[in-house]
Amino acid sequence: MNRIGVQTKGIVEDKEPAKGFQLIKQAGFDCVDFSLNQYLTNEEIYDRRKNSFFDQSISELESFFTPHKISAEETGITINQMHMPYPLYIWEAGELNEYLCKTVAPKSLAVCSFLKCPYIVVHGFKLSSHLGSEEKEWQKTACFLHTIGPIAKELGLTICLENLYSSIGGRIVEGACSEPAIVAERIDRLNEEYGEEVFGFCFDTGHANLLGIDFEDFLSQMGDRVKVLHIHDNDGVQDLHQLPFTFTRTRENLSTTDWDGFIRGLKKIKYKGVLSFETSPVLQVFPPALLPDVLSLIAKIGKYFAREIESSK
Repeated sequence: MNRIGVQTKGIVEDKEPAKGFQLIKQAGFDCVDFSLNQYLTNEEIYDRRKNSFFDQSISELESFFTPHKISAEETGITINQMHMPYPLYIWEAGELNEYLCKTVAPKSLAVCSFLKCPYIVVHGFKLSSHLGSEEKEWQKTACFLHTIGPIAKELGLTICLENLYSSIGGRIVEGACSEPAIVAERIDRLNEEYGEEVFGFCFDTGHANLLGIDFEDFLSQMGDRVKVLHIHDNDGVQDLHQLPFTFTRTRENLSTTDWDGFIRGLKKIKYKGVLSFETSPVLQVFPPALLPDVLSLIAKIGKYFAREIESSK
C-alpha cells in the first residue's frame, strides 16, 4: 500500500524539529515533503529580494539541517521529496537569476542529498509570454536543467518537473509541463542523454484542476515517469492548496476536482510512490489547538486514496 506524506512547512520548526516530526508521525504519516522553499520564498523572489540563507556554505547548511535529519530518523519519518525554491528565473533580473541558478539550485541539491531525500521538485520557467512561444520557454528551462542535471546524477537524485499554470490578463492558462505527451517526451530525451533516470515528474492535482485537465488521461500518458505527487484541492479558480473534497460546484453537487479520475489514473500506472499532500495553507486556517486533528484528517484521506488505489475494483 502507498505510504502517506505531508509538507513540513507549518509543522516542523527549526528551533525544535523533533516536536514537529513526532506530531507528523502521531497523525499517521510515514513521509514528508521537506519544504526547502520556505527558506527563500516565492514572495521574496518575485519581489526580487534575496535573503542570506543560501549564502551559507554547504557544510554550514548541513550543520543547520542536522537536527532535522536526526529528528526524522529517530521518529521513523522518511524525507521522500522536497521542493527547490521557486521561481528560478525572473524576467530581466540578471543578477538574481544568476544567484538562483548557480547558488540556490546546486546548494538545494546538496541539502537534498544530505537529508537522504531521493526526489526534488523543480519549476520550469514561466517565460512564454515574454519569449513568444512555449518551445522557446522550454529551451531556456532545458539550459538550466543541464546545469543541475550532472550534479543530480552524481548525487543519485531525481529532479521532478511539475505541471504548472500561468496567469495572463487575469486569466488562468497552461503553464510549463502541462501537456503530458510533450513533457513525457522531454523527460525521456533528458534521461537518454544522461544514461539513467535523472529526471521524473511531479503531478500537482491543484494545478491540474485549475486547467480542467483530465487526471486519468494525464497520469496514463505520464506513466512511470510520475515519481512524486502534490495533492491538494481548490475551487477551480484560485490555487488554494486546501483539503481534498473541500469544494463543490453547488451545495449538493460533486467535487470540483475529479478525485475518482485521480485514483483511476494512479491505479492504471501502478503508482507505488508516496501520496504526499501539499496542504500547508490549511494549517494556517485552523486554530493551533486543532493542528493534530487536522493532520490526522489529512492522513486519513491519504489512507483512503491508498486503499482505493490498491483495490481491484
